[in-house]
Amino acid sequence: MDGERRRVPVVMHVRCAERLPDELYRLVLEQLGELSPVVQALPPTAALVDLRGALRYHAATAAHLADVLRLRTVSRYGIDVRVGIGPTITVATTASAQVPHPGGVLAIEPADAADWLALLPVEDLHGIGPRHAATLKRYGIDRVGLLAALPSATVQRMLGGKTGRMAVDRARGIDPRTVTPRLQPASATVRHRFPRDVHDGAAARAALLGLVVQLGAELRGRGQAARALTLTLSFAGGPTWEKTRRLTGPSAHEDDLRLLAYQLMDAAGLQRGRLTGLALRGEDLVDAGLVAEQLSLDAARQARLVTESAADRIREKFGPGAIGPAATYRPAS
Repeated sequence: MDGERRRVPVVMHVRCAERLPDELYRLVLEQLGELSPVVQALPPTAALVDLRGALRYHAATAAHLADVLRLRTVSRYGIDVRVGIGPTITVATTASAQVPHPGGVLAIEPADAADWLALLPVEDLHGIGPRHAATLKRYGIDRVGLLAALPSATVQRMLGGKTGRMAVDRARGIDPRTVTPRLQPASATVRHRFPRDVHDGAAARAALLGLVVQLGAELRGRGQAARALTLTLSFAGGPTWEKTRRLTGPSAHEDDLRLLAYQLMDAAGLQRGRLTGLALRGEDLVDAGLVAEQLSLDAARQARLVTESAADRIREKFGPGAIGPAATYRPAS
């Protein structure tokens, strides 16, 4: 019996407050790393933890470890968290969403998972979005238990093949996914909001250059490199435009980020649109220590990299706005 219990996965899902600053989010991840070596960051404010080995190591229950986490984050950083615990990622993530703000713990035993899920509104099941929930409700399926009782083929006709299969499996508590160790966030986002609508292409490009510098410095400070960039443009009246492109190789250098960011801006084909804001996101981040640095015969690039390193040291000493490209600074008026 004890052997069976040890083989049952124990997953913890942690939700921090919305809009938590990146530096505080990383501190929470560090606290999770003290509980278990298997931590998967889910930026911007959540994380998964595999507790199987941690339970034996700490000789404690999952709920006790969750209480320890809350005590540490509140006492050390003034941050409370919502924690869900269950036998699968779906159960744990669904449970954490049921914990009221600002924080608490909800632990679901494996034997109770199916019955607990069955009573929930269908929209509360992790993986069921508002549109799919609305479709299911049109057929009278308003509880997870009703969804679990349906044949998979029936739900596939309602929601589509892959989505339908996933919905039924998760309603039944079936989720083969495992926690993938990743302590560092898998993305990093920087934003710029214009004080007034912008038509000027030069002003928009200067703001984008500022975001490139900011993102590059953040990635280098974390010891990470991006494999892809996503540019999001916000326009007056509400619409947005977003596009993602991959870098030729993982990088956190401004040279590489700037080139791709400008290509993304050019792809937007801006003409008469009134921009209200920009967001630049580094995606699919990797440990910079694992990125192979190729020798370059480009003397100009090498000089820029040396300048970049010097600028990082200046920012570290005097603050992030102490130095940067001339185009990012507003002219005196």
